[in-house]
Amino acid sequence: MRCPYCSEDNTQVVDTRENEEGDTVRRRRRCLSCDKRFTTYERVELQLPLVVKKNGSRVDYDRDKLKSSMTLALRKRPVNTESVASAIDRIEDKLVQLAERDVTSDRIGELVMRELKKLDKVAYIRFASVYRNFADVDEFSDAVREMKRPRAPRPKPA
Repeated sequence: MRCPYCSEDNTQVVDTRENEEGDTVRRRRRCLSCDKRFTTYERVELQLPLVVKKNGSRVDYDRDKLKSSMTLALRKRPVNTESVASAIDRIEDKLVQLAERDVTSDRIGELVMRELKKLDKVAYIRFASVYRNFADVDEFSDAVREMKRPRAPRPKPA
Protein backbone atom coordinates (compact mmCIF):
# COMPACT_ATOMS: atom_id res chain seq x y z
CA MET A 1 0.00 0.00 0.00
CA ARG A 2 1.39 3.37 -1.02
CA CYS A 3 1.65 6.10 1.63
CA PRO A 4 -0.73 9.00 0.85
CA TYR A 5 1.77 11.49 2.32
CA CYS A 6 5.11 10.58 0.75
CA SER A 7 4.07 7.97 -1.88
CA GLU A 8 6.47 5.33 -0.54
CA ASP A 9 5.47 1.70 -1.02
CA ASN A 10 6.96 0.55 2.26
CA THR A 11 4.13 0.55 4.85
CA GLN A 12 3.35 -1.63 7.83
CA VAL A 13 -0.04 -2.74 9.18
CA VAL A 14 -0.28 -1.63 12.83
CA ASP A 15 -3.85 -2.70 13.64
CA THR A 16 -6.59 -4.68 11.89
CA ARG A 17 -10.28 -4.74 12.85
CA GLU A 18 -13.46 -6.07 11.26
CA ASN A 19 -16.74 -4.18 11.50
CA GLU A 20 -19.66 -5.79 13.35
CA GLU A 21 -21.20 -7.28 10.20
CA GLY A 22 -17.87 -8.80 9.20
CA ASP A 23 -17.98 -7.38 5.67
CA THR A 24 -15.35 -4.64 6.03
CA VAL A 25 -11.80 -4.73 7.40
CA ARG A 26 -10.22 -1.54 8.76
CA ARG A 27 -6.43 -1.40 8.79
CA ARG A 28 -4.25 1.21 10.48
CA ARG A 29 -0.96 1.53 8.64
CA ARG A 30 2.32 3.27 9.31
CA CYS A 31 4.69 4.47 6.63
CA LEU A 32 8.20 3.20 7.32
CA SER A 33 9.68 6.13 5.43
CA CYS A 34 7.91 9.23 6.84
CA ASP A 35 6.40 7.52 9.95
CA LYS A 36 2.89 8.93 9.32
CA ARG A 37 -0.18 6.82 9.95
CA PHE A 38 -3.26 6.34 7.78
CA THR A 39 -6.31 4.10 7.55
CA THR A 40 -7.39 1.80 4.74
CA TYR A 41 -10.62 -0.18 4.33
CA GLU A 42 -10.96 -3.53 2.65
CA ARG A 43 -14.36 -4.62 1.34
CA VAL A 44 -15.53 -7.45 -0.88
CA GLU A 45 -16.08 -6.23 -4.41
CA LEU A 46 -19.22 -7.73 -5.85
CA GLN A 47 -19.62 -8.26 -9.56
CA LEU A 48 -22.53 -5.91 -10.15
CA PRO A 49 -24.19 -5.55 -13.55
CA LEU A 50 -23.89 -2.55 -15.82
CA VAL A 51 -26.81 -0.12 -15.61
CA VAL A 52 -28.72 0.43 -18.85
CA LYS A 53 -30.10 3.96 -18.78
CA LYS A 54 -33.31 5.06 -20.50
CA ASN A 55 -31.36 6.44 -23.47
CA GLY A 56 -29.74 3.01 -23.99
CA SER A 57 -26.29 3.94 -22.72
CA ARG A 58 -24.53 1.64 -20.26
CA VAL A 59 -22.73 2.88 -17.16
CA ASP A 60 -21.06 1.19 -14.20
CA TYR A 61 -23.21 0.62 -11.14
CA ASP A 62 -22.47 3.37 -8.60
CA ARG A 63 -23.30 2.73 -4.95
CA ASP A 64 -22.71 6.39 -4.07
CA LYS A 65 -25.25 7.54 -6.67
CA LEU A 66 -27.83 5.14 -5.28
CA LYS A 67 -27.09 6.30 -1.75
CA SER A 68 -27.38 9.98 -2.67
CA SER A 69 -30.75 9.51 -4.37
CA MET A 70 -32.12 7.57 -1.40
CA THR A 71 -30.67 10.12 1.03
CA LEU A 72 -32.33 12.93 -0.90
CA ALA A 73 -35.72 11.20 -0.64
CA LEU A 74 -35.09 10.59 3.08
CA ARG A 75 -33.99 14.17 3.77
CA LYS A 76 -35.29 15.38 7.16
CA ARG A 77 -36.96 12.02 7.79
CA PRO A 78 -36.38 9.94 10.96
CA VAL A 79 -34.38 7.14 9.32
CA ASN A 80 -30.87 6.31 10.52
CA THR A 81 -27.89 5.81 8.23
CA GLU A 82 -27.52 2.15 9.22
CA SER A 83 -31.02 1.44 7.89
CA VAL A 84 -30.18 3.16 4.60
CA ALA A 85 -26.92 1.19 4.29
CA SER A 86 -28.79 -2.06 4.98
CA ALA A 87 -31.39 -1.19 2.33
CA ILE A 88 -28.64 -0.49 -0.20
CA ASP A 89 -26.98 -3.80 0.71
CA ARG A 90 -30.29 -5.62 0.07
CA ILE A 91 -30.62 -3.89 -3.32
CA GLU A 92 -27.08 -4.90 -4.25
CA ASP A 93 -27.73 -8.47 -3.09
CA LYS A 94 -30.75 -8.63 -5.40
CA LEU A 95 -28.70 -7.25 -8.30
CA VAL A 96 -26.01 -9.89 -7.74
CA GLN A 97 -28.65 -12.64 -7.47
CA LEU A 98 -30.03 -11.63 -10.87
CA ALA A 99 -26.73 -12.90 -12.31
CA GLU A 100 -27.17 -10.69 -15.38
CA ARG A 101 -24.59 -8.52 -17.11
CA ASP A 102 -27.00 -5.62 -17.54
CA VAL A 103 -29.87 -4.25 -15.46
CA THR A 104 -32.15 -1.40 -16.43
CA SER A 105 -32.28 1.77 -14.38
CA ASP A 106 -36.04 1.14 -14.14
CA ARG A 107 -35.39 -2.17 -12.37
CA ILE A 108 -33.08 -0.46 -9.88
CA GLY A 109 -35.70 2.27 -9.36
CA GLU A 110 -38.32 -0.37 -8.52
CA LEU A 111 -35.94 -2.00 -6.02
CA VAL A 112 -35.28 1.41 -4.43
CA MET A 113 -39.00 2.12 -4.17
CA ARG A 114 -39.61 -1.25 -2.51
CA GLU A 115 -36.93 -0.49 0.12
CA LEU A 116 -38.11 3.10 0.68
CA LYS A 117 -41.66 1.86 1.17
CA LYS A 118 -40.37 -0.23 4.10
CA LEU A 119 -38.22 2.58 5.52
CA ASP A 120 -40.44 5.65 5.27
CA LYS A 121 -43.70 6.27 3.41
CA VAL A 122 -43.01 9.99 2.87
CA ALA A 123 -39.62 9.20 1.32
CA TYR A 124 -41.32 6.60 -0.87
CA ILE A 125 -43.78 9.20 -2.19
CA ARG A 126 -40.96 11.72 -2.75
CA PHE A 127 -38.90 9.21 -4.72
CA ALA A 128 -41.94 7.94 -6.65
CA SER A 129 -42.91 11.47 -7.69
CA VAL A 130 -39.53 11.95 -9.37
CA TYR A 131 -38.97 8.37 -10.54
CA ARG A 132 -42.41 7.96 -12.06
CA ASN A 133 -42.38 11.57 -13.27
CA PHE A 134 -45.87 12.44 -12.07
CA ALA A 135 -47.59 14.57 -14.69
CA ASP A 136 -50.36 15.92 -12.48
CA VAL A 137 -51.83 15.97 -8.98
CA ASP A 138 -54.04 12.94 -9.73
CA GLU A 139 -51.02 10.69 -10.20
CA PHE A 140 -49.60 11.99 -6.92
CA SER A 141 -52.96 11.31 -5.20
CA ASP A 142 -53.03 7.79 -6.61
CA ALA A 143 -49.62 7.07 -5.10
CA VAL A 144 -50.76 8.38 -1.70
CA ARG A 145 -53.95 6.27 -1.89
CA GLU A 146 -51.80 3.25 -2.73
CA MET A 147 -49.82 3.84 0.48
CA LYS A 148 -53.03 4.13 2.52
CA ARG A 149 -54.60 0.98 1.06
CA PRO A 150 -55.08 -1.54 3.89
CA ARG A 151 -53.10 -4.72 3.69
CA ALA A 152 -54.74 -8.11 3.83
CA PRO A 153 -54.94 -9.25 7.46
CA ARG A 154 -52.40 -11.84 8.53
CA PRO A 155 -53.65 -15.04 10.14
CA LYS A 156 -53.27 -15.02 13.89
CA PRO A 157 -50.96 -17.66 15.41
CA ALA A 158 -52.81 -20.47 17.16
